[in-house]
Amino acid sequence: MKNRIFFKILILFVGSLCISFIEAKITLPALVSDGMVLQRNQKLNIWGKADAGEKVEVKFLNKNYKITADQTGNWKISLPEQKAGGPYTMTINEIILKDILIGDVWLASGQSNMELPMRRLTPLYADEIKNANNQNIRFFTVPQKYNFKSPQTELDGGKWEATNPQTILNFSGVAYFFAKELSQKNKVAIGIIHASLGGSPIQAWMDENSLKKYPEYLDEAKKWQNDDLIKSTESSEQALSKAWYTELDQSDIGLNQHWENFDLNDSDWKTMNIPGSWEDKEGSFEGSVWFRKEINLTKNQAGKAAFLNLGRIKDADVTYINGVKVGNVTYEYPPRWYDIPAGVLKEGKNVIAVRITNGSGKGQFIADKPYYLEIDGNKIDLKTEWKYKIGAKMGKMAPGTTFIRWKPTGLYNAMINPIINYNIKGAIWYQGESNTGKPKEYGDLLTTMILDWRNKWNQKEMPFFTVQLANFMEPKAQPIESNWAELRDQQRQVSLKVPNTGLAVIIDIGEWSDIHPLNKKTVGDRLALQALKVADKKNIIADGPIYQSMKVEGNKIILSFKNGTDDFAPVSELKGFAIKGKDGKYEWAKAKMEGNKIIVWNETISNPVSVRYDWADNPDGNLKNKTGLPASPFTTE
Repeated sequence: MKNRIFFKILILFVGSLCISFIEAKITLPALVSDGMVLQRNQKLNIWGKADAGEKVEVKFLNKNYKITADQTGNWKISLPEQKAGGPYTMTINEIILKDILIGDVWLASGQSNMELPMRRLTPLYADEIKNANNQNIRFFTVPQKYNFKSPQTELDGGKWEATNPQTILNFSGVAYFFAKELSQKNKVAIGIIHASLGGSPIQAWMDENSLKKYPEYLDEAKKWQNDDLIKSTESSEQALSKAWYTELDQSDIGLNQHWENFDLNDSDWKTMNIPGSWEDKEGSFEGSVWFRKEINLTKNQAGKAAFLNLGRIKDADVTYINGVKVGNVTYEYPPRWYDIPAGVLKEGKNVIAVRITNGSGKGQFIADKPYYLEIDGNKIDLKTEWKYKIGAKMGKMAPGTTFIRWKPTGLYNAMINPIINYNIKGAIWYQGESNTGKPKEYGDLLTTMILDWRNKWNQKEMPFFTVQLANFMEPKAQPIESNWAELRDQQRQVSLKVPNTGLAVIIDIGEWSDIHPLNKKTVGDRLALQALKVADKKNIIADGPIYQSMKVEGNKIILSFKNGTDDFAPVSELKGFAIKGKDGKYEWAKAKMEGNKIIVWNETISNPVSVRYDWADNPDGNLKNKTGLPASPFTTE
């Protein structure tokens, strides 16, 4: 009996100790965790939560640091500067953090071209992905959230990941190649904190105070502080969208008659060549259309796993082979890359069937994209004649969507503010496509954001590098105004006026038919050049020719460029220049190099006043330096 009472008391005592221990347990932010990369040569912030008044002890590199949590349970310790190295272990009370490296940490932010993961770049970088195994390149991907009410202090998740063939698939392609180049050149670990969201405008990444000059943005942010408005907007739009697609599916005779089937009689279907638009033949309409393509395979090809590349399609598709669904994409931008399992393909006749739905705009197979079926490394060209038939025509466009997550301040509050305690070396920024509607305000917004982020991190000279917008859309025959060119020039001017910034010019690697050009390695490499020159103070060439000044001599304008960037690569004929006379109209111009100057003229213009270079959505200029770096588009006005 006594023993039984003793054990009960003992259990209660131990239990109370456990409860006390659990209640007093330190909690850490997601960034302060296993595998983290800490910034070298800066005092290091380590922070978290505990019980009010609890003593916190941090043990790191054979030294102990102590602090007491404040009355709200918050605590923060600043550790001394450290040199690059690792892996190390850190102990914070009862928590042991392992595999810590010290190197350089960069914030990578922006919209979809920064977000675009390596998995979307697989055809270009298959070997890079396959051979990825680098403990010195680590990513922390910030959860994509928004908050309009107030700046958050903690992230809703995330973890540090080292590079291997599995993790790299989700890494930002631009940020990965940037990190790889810096790690190789500087022989240090690189940590990337990746915080980006496709489609987001710059004002979504700025705080309330930074937008005080823009009352319309502040009013919009305030409007979306209403949770009921968010819920009602989302639910009503989802209901309208569901109703539209339900009606489409019920009307689509192709679904009812299973036009994806292998043995369907499609002898009465019309034909067209892809890529191209069925609306060129059928007129504009919203709805669904089906395509079928018959291919013949040998006995050796049959049964094998294969890869189907259907380029890009406007808008959504579901794709079948021999009646078996092999993939689908729900919106226009992702490439249609579908792995075909072994056993689907047959000897002889095979049928590819594609159901396309389009809710607005011109439905089409996008031009200048690859379309093929690959088996054992051999490609069967699918840019040929296909059969097609309309499944259903809708009398109205699909309902639109309010992209609440893009509204002002929301992404700053939820994705930037929670990370400002974490020491970083600098930031890389790839954004602007969503601000081309109002390009003239972009330079001020970007400058304000850079200065604010520097203040938040308490680094007045924190390096900040921007990716200029690539060439995009169809080329124009004559010089015209261009919002894309205006925004590029805003980006250029910020890089010239704001200290410790740089511009990665990519006007030569865009794709006219794709807002997401796939060559992300060149983007990352050019950002790395800026970082090596500006942040690491290396004596290297990081820029193409940078316009500096102009002088009028007769009917010619003489352009000078920044010293060190005026080592022009020779070309047979300079392209991309336009010149304006006193009448205010730009005309294409001739241009030639004379030493480190460029002379621009048009025989019909006797009194020129200004020059533009590569001023178009998709220009064709060819001014580069001898290292191959392109000149930024510019205007002398």
